[in-house]
Amino acid sequence: MSQLSEQEIVRREKLSKLRELGINPYPADLYPVTHSSAKVKSDFSEGKKVVMAGRLMRKKIQGKAAFGELQDSEGRIQIYINRDEICPGEDKSKYNDIFKKLLDLGDFIGIEGELFNTQVGEKTVLVKNFTLLSKALKPLPLPKLMRKEIHMMNLTTLKCVTVNGMQIW
Repeated sequence: MSQLSEQEIVRREKLSKLRELGINPYPADLYPVTHSSAKVKSDFSEGKKVVMAGRLMRKKIQGKAAFGELQDSEGRIQIYINRDEICPGEDKSKYNDIFKKLLDLGDFIGIEGELFNTQVGEKTVLVKNFTLLSKALKPLPLPKLMRKEIHMMNLTTLKCVTVNGMQIW
């Protein structure tokens, strides 16, 4: 049996914490979807209510709010999550614990929300509620271009080390 990477171990620990909170992402329940990312972009109207599902591909947390990117079978759409929108009461654990700490890139989530344009004109879904559909236990593979950049960086580092007279292999 192969050894688990550090990232896989951390993801399994997060899965255990989710189960302790009463969330079991396996098997995912049926999630009714009303829109795809392509349909949202083509039929965009501010304030329209949408229900979508997809893979969380980007997550940028900025205190009480976060931007992310959801990928479905037809493309990607930006999402905006505000702590006070998804946690209207006193209990803020859905945002602070589940979204910020226990969700990883590659996890499948379902979202309910409204469409709006950001200040820079990006079509975005303001998330009113989200549901974890499935937990990704393995990290997403690096894109081919990023692998080439890392390889080139390693070659550059090796050349720099050799140029400076140090031969570390």
